[in-house]
Amino acid sequence: MEINEILAYCDHTLLTPSATWEEIRALCDDGMKYRTASVCIPPCYVKAAKEYVGERLTICTVIGFPNGDSTTAVKCFETEDALRNGADEIDMVIHVGDLKAGNDAAILEEIKAIKAMCGEKILKVIIETCLLTEDEKIRMCHIVTDAGADFIKTSTGFSSGGATREDVKLMRENVGASVKVKAAGGIATLADAEDFLELGASRLGTSRVVKIVKNNENDLKAGGY
Repeated sequence: MEINEILAYCDHTLLTPSATWEEIRALCDDGMKYRTASVCIPPCYVKAAKEYVGERLTICTVIGFPNGDSTTAVKCFETEDALRNGADEIDMVIHVGDLKAGNDAAILEEIKAIKAMCGEKILKVIIETCLLTEDEKIRMCHIVTDAGADFIKTSTGFSSGGATREDVKLMRENVGASVKVKAAGGIATLADAEDFLELGASRLGTSRVVKIVKNNENDLKAGGY
């Protein structure tokens, strides 16, 4: 795949607790320059970022992040606030404890409630695959499909593991036709990115792909090209 094509699938991400506005603004500059699918940023920076980029770049933010154990009411408030501040896409984290306890109905209702708030805006559901059994991953594929969310997403990148090729393949095989797959966490190379896309991912959550492209550009400049 061409690098520009890979970049168009990337949610260019900076979610570290220490992120400053200057770093977020630079992330937005990169997102606009390299035409990434979006930038994925902390909720506290959504308003400033949207004012900075206008309609030139899609702004994605996270809800219930990273542990997913906020109440549904809190997640709904976070979503409402993010949308009011200009977020275009929402990545929410499920409560894994509910899944482990077999409270599938609670997860379903929570996702439906947040999707109702999002309306036509994209909702991605983070299931934290590294904490789940294969059966739990498949159950989440069915729940996300039934709830009407737009994407199922592998990982926050803040737990014990990130996206794996096996999980992306499993998710693609078990979600409904209306649901897309986002791979996130640990996508370190262009070969990784291409593999995940070929396996059926429609988005990649990563900060490294743009960095690789920028480093290649710097190498070319240093070589006099």
